[in-house]
This record gives sequence, structure tokens and C-alpha cells, in this order.
Amino acid sequence: MNRQLRPEVADVFREHGCQFLQRYAGMLSPQQHRVLTDIVRCRTPALGGHKWRCDSCGHEEISYNSCRNRHCPKCQATARAQWLDREAQFLLDVQYFHVVFTLPAALGPLALRNKRQIYGALFAAAAETLLAIARDPKHLGAHIGFLMVLHTWSQNLQLHPHVHCVVPGGGLSSDRKEWIPSRKGFFLPVRVLSRLFRTKFLKELARMYASEELSLTGQVASLRDAGAWEVFINSLCHKEWVVYSKPPFGGPQQVLKYLARYSHRVAISNQRIISLNNGKVRFRWKDYAHGGKPGVMALEAVEFCRRFLLHVLPKSFVRIRHYGFLSNRLRKEKLAIIRSLIAQAARQTTMPEPQGERNEKQQEPTKERVCPHCKKGRLVLVEEVPAISTRLLAPHFQDTS
Repeated sequence: MNRQLRPEVADVFREHGCQFLQRYAGMLSPQQHRVLTDIVRCRTPALGGHKWRCDSCGHEEISYNSCRNRHCPKCQATARAQWLDREAQFLLDVQYFHVVFTLPAALGPLALRNKRQIYGALFAAAAETLLAIARDPKHLGAHIGFLMVLHTWSQNLQLHPHVHCVVPGGGLSSDRKEWIPSRKGFFLPVRVLSRLFRTKFLKELARMYASEELSLTGQVASLRDAGAWEVFINSLCHKEWVVYSKPPFGGPQQVLKYLARYSHRVAISNQRIISLNNGKVRFRWKDYAHGGKPGVMALEAVEFCRRFLLHVLPKSFVRIRHYGFLSNRLRKEKLAIIRSLIAQAARQTTMPEPQGERNEKQQEPTKERVCPHCKKGRLVLVEEVPAISTRLLAPHFQDTS
């Protein structure tokens, strides 16, 4: 390996993927196989690339193509910049709130065998809860909108399904004639959100069980028995489900910075990995069970691979969703109404352009680059490099990032 100082996820897969597959190949989904393959091949000759030549000194170099897999740590920057550019136009000049809905750990084994069903129910229950409580006149009494992002991991790469909700602080009145702002620094009571979230999720879980939509195999095979299922559900009914409301964002500028960090995350970034030696991966993590204390965790490389691939989502599963007045079908019409109402109330005309996103977009690499050899000429694209067929885990292919 040529990255003794800063190994990456791809290096772990490249060096220990065969060992991992010997142990777990029969347990992987097609999507997990694809992620493993794509990350290993990303920015290597296996995907082909482009040859560049300096127009001054003639220096040549090859840049290999990215895999563009949404689970690849190296392929998120461009997708994130493009998504943020679209998202910026939907921001409002109001305070924003950050609410997190988390599934109990006891649901983990069931979620691993039913990702589409359980994660879909998590989205639906959390969204319905926010909409219902905000609509209640005892709380906000308004129709709200929000964005939700699914994360399935904890800092130690174990399963920890939760959704981050970014919510404008206010909503439309029922007659669409008034913008009703939330109280400064407070959105909705988390205890009320937690109870309704639990009720809605368990109702949907019961429906899926009754209609036999859940796969009950392996570690959860005992739940096929109606009595065991009832005991399981009762245990969940008596747990306090975690809904956490973080301190509010100040406005659209802070929201964009947050979304830039969280919207296109994968289970672990390459920057957190410290070393890969003697079959062990060491990486930085924060222990949120003890106040977010920073530390270094060491995992066997095969176990690191297993934990990373736990978080591969089903094919075509949407992990960033919009609801309420921000839902795709309604947002253009309703945002126009909302901006007009906010402008009337605040005597403002437009929201300031979110410069942070524009700057990030301008920093994207262009097709003309300065030659690293002579520092004067420009690298010009001269030809495409065809992909080289190779076996799954080829240790001699190193990436060009």
C-alpha cells in the first residue's frame, strides 16, 4: 500500500476484501457486493480515465474515473455541490431548527433484514409526527415544511438508524394568508414528538407484520411466533424513544454549511482513518455515550469492512426527502406565497443569496489545470483512457486521488 500515512476505505477493502469475502460473501446483498467492487475500483485503471498533456512542457498525466457510488467516500463532493446549488433556492430567511428522530437499538436486527421497510417507516413516522404536532393549535398551529436526511451509523460504525430534520421555524396558516413564526429558540416539545413518533412507527410495524411484509430470518426468526412478536412490541412500547432537538440554526447561511457537512455523508470519511497496520484499522471517533469524548478506535480490518457495509442502502432507496410545503409537488407554489408573506411582515423583498454555496461551487475543479511539472502551462485533455478489465480485488491498482 502506498498510503502508510493516510490510508482510505478503499485501501482497507483492497488489502482485506478477499479475507472479508471468504467469511461473509454468502451474506451480502447485490448492493453490498457492488459497493465493495466500486470503492476498490474508484479512480483506478479499472474504470478508465483521461490523459492530460501540458501545452507548454509536454508533461503528461492520467486521471482515472470515479465510481460515483453514493456510498463511496471519495465520490460525494461533486454530488453534494450540485445538490446544494439546487437546495439553496428553497431556503427561507428565517431561523431553522434541527430535530433528530432515532430508532431504538432493539430494532437493529429487524432493520438489517428489512432496510427498505424499516427505514421507510422511520421516514414516514417522523414526518407525520412533525406535521401533526406543528398543525396542532396548542403548539404552532401551522403547516410546516422540512428536509430529512437518513443516517444509519454511529461513530463506531455500528447500526444506529436516525433521521436528521432541518425545519424552517414557522409555517403557513390553514388559509394560506399568514406566515406563523415559531418562538425564538423553540420549535416543538420533544417529549410530545417522541410519544407520537413511537405510536406511529409501531402502528406501521404492526401493519407490516400482519401483512407479512417483513423478512423474519436469522437473528429475528423467533419473531415469527405471534407470542414472541407481542412481547417484542410490548418492550418497544415501554421504551422512551429518543427525539432530540438541537440548538437552532441562525439562518440560511448556517443551514447550507450544515447541509454541506451532513447531506452526502457515508458511514466514515477517509479523513477519520489514521492507520492500517497488522490487519487493524485505527480511526478517530467520538463517544457520544460519554459526552462526545474524542478517542481512537481499533478494529480488525475484516470487522471494519463488515460494519461499513452494514450501511449500504437498498437500490434506489431515497435517503434525502422533502415534506410539507417543501415537498417536490408543492414547494414552488407555496414558497412563493411564503416569501411574499415573510417579506410583508419583515418589510424585506428578497432573501440574501447564500454566498457560501456559490463559493464552494466555484472551487470545483475545471477542465483546465495548471501543470504540476512546469507550473506555467495548462493541462489539456488529449485522449480518453479505456478501462482495464480486472478481477474484483486487484491490489496492484492504486487510485489517483
